[in-house]
Amino acid sequence: MQVILAVIVPIVLLIIFQRKKWLSWKSLGIGILIFFVFSQLLEKMLHIAVLAPTGTQLKWSANPYLFAIYGGLAAGIFEEMGRFFAFKVLLKKNHQYSDGLSYGLGHGGIEAILIGGLSGISSIILYSMVQSGAAVGILGESPIPKEQLANIQTQFADAQFWVFAAGGMERIFALALHLALSLLVLYGVKQRQFIYVLYAILFHAGVNFLPALYQAGVIKNLLLVEFMLFIVAIFCLYFIVKIKDRFADPIK
Repeated sequence: MQVILAVIVPIVLLIIFQRKKWLSWKSLGIGILIFFVFSQLLEKMLHIAVLAPTGTQLKWSANPYLFAIYGGLAAGIFEEMGRFFAFKVLLKKNHQYSDGLSYGLGHGGIEAILIGGLSGISSIILYSMVQSGAAVGILGESPIPKEQLANIQTQFADAQFWVFAAGGMERIFALALHLALSLLVLYGVKQRQFIYVLYAILFHAGVNFLPALYQAGVIKNLLLVEFMLFIVAIFCLYFIVKIKDRFADPIK
């Protein structure tokens, strides 16, 4: 389910945008490019310098709230500044509503496919191996500590189907967020008001706060996190619809 949602939904949106003439291939491609440069390269370089090897706490502090604040701000700053750079420099002549949607689909779509799709396939393979007992021999030869291996095996052995489905839904919720924030940043560029970029950074950071606390082990209820992301996605869809008319207004 996770793989289907993470891969099929972006493709379906691509087809819908094409039919409704909302698709700009240039903006879509720039969205994919900026995702790799700002999120997967620059942001990851900072993570290497700041995060402990576990990836769930800072090198100088085990405080999970500081970790959550850092994670949210890092994602918000890099990704929203990436959008700002794209619309300000690379897409100077592409400031239509369709460009915001296309950029968001490029960024959020490739993220869904790579993170949701590929990780989903990996999880399915490992889950099947754990259930069949084949993972015991393979993992036992790895350099991972035995205690950590035991935790991994327990997590996958006890995992239920809805947990994997939740991963796919989370990517869809994130896609809605990327569409909305791309339009928000683009609107700020059109209006020549950087404050909208700051709004996007803070909103992005706030949305990432609870998932980061779940990752750090502070929040145990995955359904609570997914419900929050669902509410955010609904708000984002409302915003996507309402802001369309703003792009028909003259620049102030």
